[in-house]
Amino acid sequence: MTMPPLSHDLPPAALRVLSRSRPRETVHGDTRIAWHEWGDTGAKPLVLMHGGSGSWTHWLRNVEPLAASGRLVLVPDLPGFGDSVAAPGIVDADGMVEPVAAALRQMVGVAGSDVAGFSFGGMLAGLVAAAHPGLVQHLVLAGAPGFGLRAEALRLKDWRHLQEQAARDRVHRENMRELMLHDPAHIDDFAVRLHAANLARDRVRRRRMARTDILARTLPALRCRVDGIWGECDQLYAGHLGELRELLGRMPNFGELVLVPQAGHWVQYEGAETFNRELLRLLDAR
Repeated sequence: MTMPPLSHDLPPAALRVLSRSRPRETVHGDTRIAWHEWGDTGAKPLVLMHGGSGSWTHWLRNVEPLAASGRLVLVPDLPGFGDSVAAPGIVDADGMVEPVAAALRQMVGVAGSDVAGFSFGGMLAGLVAAAHPGLVQHLVLAGAPGFGLRAEALRLKDWRHLQEQAARDRVHRENMRELMLHDPAHIDDFAVRLHAANLARDRVRRRRMARTDILARTLPALRCRVDGIWGECDQLYAGHLGELRELLGRMPNFGELVLVPQAGHWVQYEGAETFNRELLRLLDAR
């Protein structure tokens, strides 16, 4: 059964942001990537890559402010998420490198662009930058995994067996508190609807690379500058942010690690104003 488009399940406020975007699509073999763009088409491009089990809505509170700053903001639904289709056999970030690199060339040309990657999207962006030097001019990571630093195992509950939406939403709230957002007050009906719509469209559920140190091994070889923005309460790095700062500081291409106060893993949503300001500052600092 074909699932309806992501827009079918988004709340009105998200649909209003979507309505002000321009839809695009790139094709690489059997992989079809849905894109949305905001801003002046002649402006300098900034690509935003969402996290696992996500979509462009992971950047809902960022796309318009960043476009208003003078950037052309380009946001894909990564292969197998949201409204995009992954070729058979793509089960993790390594399988997405070539189709995403091809899509970037179609969208921004061979000169490349600045890229900000959240969580899984940050890990993927690092792999793309390593495999295709020059395609990523400046990489900003946000809560990215792949450093071999993990807090205690997260206690995420299954929800797919639940038939009633209310029961599913209760589990989504608990899981968001466990993984995504720091302040329980931010886990409102709006955030839950975004999260639930994205989870229902995750067709790449066998991912394992985030649990490795793949990004720690990849970043030292990158030619572009790398910076980071993390929530100071990021649940994936509880008790390990000091180790992360030390690890990143040893990398020759790393610039700065910014910690956003009172923000959890989904830092660009929970601390959107600070995140947007710091991202633009970092991109202008090179």
